[in-house]
Amino acid sequence: MNHRRQAVRGLAAALAALVALAAAGCSSKAKTGDGKQTGAGGVKTGEGVTDKTISLGALTDMTGVYATLGKSVTQAQQLYVKQVNAAGGICGRQLELTVRDHGYDPQKALAAYTELEPKVVGFTQFIGSPFVAAVKPRVDVKDKGLVLPQAWSASLLGSPYIRVLGATYDVETINAVDFLLKEEGLKSGDKLGHVYFEGDYGENALKGSKYAAEKAGLTVVEQKIKPTDNDMSAQVAALKQAGVKAVVISAGPRQAASLVGVAAATGLRVPVVGNNSAFAPQLLGTQAGPALEKMYWFASPSLPIGADTPTAKKLVADYQAAYPGDSLDNGIVAGWTAASVFGEALKKACAGKDLTRDGVDKALLTLTSYDAGFGMSHNLGDPKAPSSRESVIIQPDKKVPGGMRTVRQPFVADAATSYTP
Repeated sequence: MNHRRQAVRGLAAALAALVALAAAGCSSKAKTGDGKQTGAGGVKTGEGVTDKTISLGALTDMTGVYATLGKSVTQAQQLYVKQVNAAGGICGRQLELTVRDHGYDPQKALAAYTELEPKVVGFTQFIGSPFVAAVKPRVDVKDKGLVLPQAWSASLLGSPYIRVLGATYDVETINAVDFLLKEEGLKSGDKLGHVYFEGDYGENALKGSKYAAEKAGLTVVEQKIKPTDNDMSAQVAALKQAGVKAVVISAGPRQAASLVGVAAATGLRVPVVGNNSAFAPQLLGTQAGPALEKMYWFASPSLPIGADTPTAKKLVADYQAAYPGDSLDNGIVAGWTAASVFGEALKKACAGKDLTRDGVDKALLTLTSYDAGFGMSHNLGDPKAPSSRESVIIQPDKKVPGGMRTVRQPFVADAATSYTP
């Protein structure tokens, strides 16, 4: 365990050093606006905004551990921008979305942030809780541009500028454990396995499972892994030996597929539930597919892409028309939701005649019951809280559009209601 602790400390030190370097490197750069210009229509403008355009950034992962998610999130946001521009744009301006793929590499992620930050009003996505957490001090103190991350770590709460859409990982995990207790036979006295990524994501989720376990009389059996660990054989063997009755996984889709596939093959036939980023429908075409349909569920901050809502149906049709060769997954929902929230904030800022970063940030605070059309209402009025504590429990099902069906509608566990992220 010592070498893993050293690795985590080493990563944290590297991220801190990179942030310091990035901040120093940007201190002398000219901004695209000073927040005091008055542009077309008498609207105050600043970084990333001209009389004709509003520039947005996207820091994504299309080649690393979350490549599938990153592609879907990005394409959904590109579709949103295209449709908004076709309808006349926002505030008489066309949206521009600049995308950078960091491949889930901390150096690339921070370099991409440093490159785009002076050129955009904010970011419609930033994948990777550790990377977002690393730039948080700079965002909060110096840059102050709105960031809507594809990351749900509670460490990101409290910032007026980095806003978590949906339940944080700890709250989501409490909801997931509640599902196991009420619907999958887990009971007081049982052991609950938890396989999790080192770093902000996994360790925040672990706080949730430990809190839920304490409330329910469970014992958590921990298995920490790295994002580069793809074979879960050793973890399954350890959990089987410990006698766990259920497992939570807070990792990527590959790790979830390996865990479930190996567990089924070796006789550890217990329910497994993952966090929202621990599944991709493409996994149903792998050898682990049958096992995933039988013994795997995951929690989500929204209804799935195949939901029976007008917004979901229209998005499916539009996305398939724009990207006919690509499959459907919940990254599309996440990307579209974040883009539409940012767009709504821009519209409110325009109405207030202030498209500076400060104007957009303040406009976001007025969105206290925003419904993106996927079963959840988001309250963005309190930076110290996630926009929702609700989760949906979804089960893989290749017969359903998007490969996912809802087995438990939006809910908040009693333990999640009393918990403070």
